[in-house]
Amino acid sequence: MDYATLLQVLDSTVRLATPLLLACLAGLFSERAGIVDIGLEGKMLAAAFFSAAVAAVTGSVWLGLLAGIAASLVMSGIHGLASITFRGNQLISGVAINFLASGITVLIAQDWFSQGGRTPSLMGGGRFESITLPFAEALSGVPIIGPLYYELISGHSILVYVAFLMVPLTWWILYRTRFGLRLRAVGEAPEAVDTAGVSVVGLRFAAIAICGLLCGLAGAYLATGLQAGFVREMTAGRGYIALAALIFAKWRPWYALYACLLFGLLQAVALRYQNIDLGGFIIPVQVMDALPYILTVVILAGFVGKAIPPRAGGEPYVKER
Repeated sequence: MDYATLLQVLDSTVRLATPLLLACLAGLFSERAGIVDIGLEGKMLAAAFFSAAVAAVTGSVWLGLLAGIAASLVMSGIHGLASITFRGNQLISGVAINFLASGITVLIAQDWFSQGGRTPSLMGGGRFESITLPFAEALSGVPIIGPLYYELISGHSILVYVAFLMVPLTWWILYRTRFGLRLRAVGEAPEAVDTAGVSVVGLRFAAIAICGLLCGLAGAYLATGLQAGFVREMTAGRGYIALAALIFAKWRPWYALYACLLFGLLQAVALRYQNIDLGGFIIPVQVMDALPYILTVVILAGFVGKAIPPRAGGEPYVKER
């Protein structure tokens, strides 16, 4: 593999890891507050549809982004009502959100656009354009560093840079702010937080609101950045892969980045190399396509070491009287 090909694979890795990273950080905020959320897939799907639909109708990708975030926040609100206010089973609520999003997006898309559950293809201002960073073209001729800066670091849409900036921001919020300290505490010992006079319900709703915001960004990126429109089930299990990456990362922001880049690399390799010849033994394309999901199973089976979730995760909080 030459240097140019390596940069192209890494460039695809960054693009494919972006929605995973946003969804993984969304799950991190939620689960750190004690709310298990397997509805990431549904929130991303709803955000992808509404962002693409509004962008197609208005011609503005920014209005589409706001619509996608709003749709995801509504889904988060439903999950919050079910799991926090009414103390329902968080897993069942997440599954219901996934089914709801899967059905309602296709239904509305077919009724709205009559294109078989798709939205019209986005063009021009309906999509996020690539951003060329300063001096990228001028430095492109410099050996090694120039192509690295021009091909890999520059040339992505704004949501890619937002996703990667969210990693240090998430770390800072969780480990350097009072809000983050309380958020982590409510996921470990909500009774202690309640005793200190801090609202457990308020903190958990704040966490799932942040989760909804990040899932909205992830879904909008899928439909208006990575692709040019919405197609049914376009999230393709990315919400579940993000959950596996979250376990792989052991609920830590920087580890989440590394895990999502690993999944993105596997997807990029599968897309670029349909068949890999290992000295006479050919790995078929189907195996390459399944690699991210195989790794997900390996992680969930516990082969990557012990991962201890927040102690109060999945448990509704009942205030003692």
